[in-house]
Amino acid sequence: MSTPRFLTLPPGVRRTDIETSRGAFAALEALPGSGVCERGPALLVPGFTGSKEDFIAVLQTLAGAGRRVVALDMRGQYETPGPDEASAYSCAELGADITAVIEAIGDPVHLVGHSFGGLVTRETVITDPSLIESYTVMSSGPGAITGGREIEGRVILAALPKVGLEHLWSTRMEPNAIAKGVPPEIVAFLRRRMFMNSGTGLMSMANELLSCPDRVDQLVKVAGAAGLPVLVLYGEDDDAWAPEEQALMAERLTARKVVIPGAAHSPAVEAPETTASALTRFWNDAERP
Repeated sequence: MSTPRFLTLPPGVRRTDIETSRGAFAALEALPGSGVCERGPALLVPGFTGSKEDFIAVLQTLAGAGRRVVALDMRGQYETPGPDEASAYSCAELGADITAVIEAIGDPVHLVGHSFGGLVTRETVITDPSLIESYTVMSSGPGAITGGREIEGRVILAALPKVGLEHLWSTRMEPNAIAKGVPPEIVAFLRRRMFMNSGTGLMSMANELLSCPDRVDQLVKVAGAAGLPVLVLYGEDDDAWAPEEQALMAERLTARKVVIPGAAHSPAVEAPETTASALTRFWNDAERP
């Protein structure tokens, strides 16, 4: 569960809805202070139990480089509604949603997938790389989650049908957040976000997170054929996919690799300036002829 440090939207960032052929998606949109977008847009996709708010700390900085930056809630997450069918939350279906969002934006995007969002956006890239200007895998891995966050996913998957979300929140999630010193207003937001998630979506996404196959070889072929720049970015203390596993994935992809000092699983929250700087540098390089 990513934990935003603050919830107040900085200047130039607004809440909006993106209308697509597959429905509307709640989003945060940041524009340059001048209002003029001189560079290609970027799309940021959150992880399991996350939301667009996980990127608040980097949106203004990223947009300041001269581009439109959009962070969204996937279907069934927080302020984007989702259906009750479990099949609607497969990586393939969620990836098709991301394709629809990019088509609605209207230009190829610098695509960033955080954690579970990395597994989802990989489907988008493999399906149609022509929609992507560059691709960043942030704190994600080649397949099913293997690190400390695997335990969280298995607890939710096993316990949710038996004891319900209220019990899980009050006995595990909320105490963990308080023990980490999360401010009360952020804890209140995390509770609201958790209970606005689709229950079916939580179960299905957890199952996908714990069983997703390794598709790096397919991504290598597609990215190589398309000449797509790829970045693997993660915190030095990531407790989900091991840093060593992510480094190996970067080697397989022949991708640029950035390790964020002082960050764990959520670099955009834990080290926003360093993360925004690394993304901007990569995006600008990707746009050079």
